[in-house]
Amino acid sequence: MGITIESDPDPETWNDLVERSGQTCPFHQYESLRIQADHSNGTVHPLVGYKGEEPIGLFPVFELSRGPVQLAFSPPPALRIAYLGPALLENNGLKQRKRERRLHDFVEKSLEWAESAFNPRYGHMRLHGSFEDLRPFIWNDCTVRPSYTYLVDLDTDEDDLLMSFSRDARSNIRDNEDGLKSVREGEIGDLQPIVEQVAARYARQGIEFAITPDFVETLATELPDGVVRPYVLEADGSFLGGVVVLDDGTTVYRWQGGVRTDSDTDIPINDLLDWQIMADAIDRGRTGYDLVGADNRRINRYKAKFNPDLESFYSIEQGSSITTALARGYRWLQRRT
Repeated sequence: MGITIESDPDPETWNDLVERSGQTCPFHQYESLRIQADHSNGTVHPLVGYKGEEPIGLFPVFELSRGPVQLAFSPPPALRIAYLGPALLENNGLKQRKRERRLHDFVEKSLEWAESAFNPRYGHMRLHGSFEDLRPFIWNDCTVRPSYTYLVDLDTDEDDLLMSFSRDARSNIRDNEDGLKSVREGEIGDLQPIVEQVAARYARQGIEFAITPDFVETLATELPDGVVRPYVLEADGSFLGGVVVLDDGTTVYRWQGGVRTDSDTDIPINDLLDWQIMADAIDRGRTGYDLVGADNRRINRYKAKFNPDLESFYSIEQGSSITTALARGYRWLQRRT
């Protein structure tokens, strides 16, 4: 009995499978996939692999067009989503040989489905590091490249966590009690100033930023309560900075915000924001804070002071050398997350 691929699952069924997998993130939710498709002018194909009647994996694939060329992405470009791609369901009862065969067939059948459905000339995806066996992509003529992120271990108490930070981070948090009191978890209305602050910062650096407040607000509205959480720091009623985090029930992701501001203040804005995010996450029983990215040497100097662990994730490309070279040259692929 081989692997079959279904492409139009019931949304409730899809979300139930997302919850069952240990390799998914909030962007795998059905509502999130639909919103990503709308804001990338693409079509999402939520693929489910079955072994008989048993679901074994999920693979959201986005079909996009650039002129006459069809492309496959997961996640779509320009939306600064760190991870998506396929996710497997638990199969702990299988022996290694059967587990590998099932994984290989699922990946191969999913790629064949995309080729048959819209024949992409180029494909690009990014997989969470928990998807460890990448050989099926290599065996299907894909190029696999590692990227890195930082993960702060939150399976501790606040005092021990704070003591693990660098000296300047500890001082910034301990010596700014009034500033820390100005940090609050916001509401949907607080998303816009955070996104606009990031856009302004990137514009000054000449970096394209395609995320809109509407995209983030729609995610916050459509996803379950508590998945999208804005944190803001204000002083004298004025917005100084903020961070939008995502919460999947286990890990909190530092998604957007936390950029350097032009505010004339001595308050260590981002230190206080990140600390409050971590402290609240511990209270909610979360075990990790993903700082989302560790490939920028300059920004890493800030992130590393929280004593995170270095974790891998993976970028995968499929296409001829010519189409791959052309794709990498397009502005819509230049900035990934």
